[in-house]
Amino acid sequence: MAKTSPTVLTLQKLKKDGWTTVAIVERWNPFARIRQDLFGCIDILAIKDGDTLAIQCTTYGNRNSRVKKISDNEHVPNMRKANWSIEVWGWHKKNNKWEVNIIDLS
Repeated sequence: MAKTSPTVLTLQKLKKDGWTTVAIVERWNPFARIRQDLFGCIDILAIKDGDTLAIQCTTYGNRNSRVKKISDNEHVPNMRKANWSIEVWGWHKKNNKWEVNIIDLS
């Protein structure tokens, strides 16, 4: 069975929570052979009812490194000025069910 990625889990939860305008803004750069996030720290962007939610999704064990990545990012102050919500979503399985731990960095 294929492993479910944090990106897929995040998209499923956003849809369930009513976020209908959602985009994966992380891209694969074949020349550099790396994934590149929007503004260097955002994987998914969602818009609903005038709110913008920027998400860095990862596994539960990598949450702290993603928090640091966002905290050190030069573009985050401008995202905050634009009233974006900025969150790290760390996914893990508990009792054979996927759960997410959300850290708000807005």
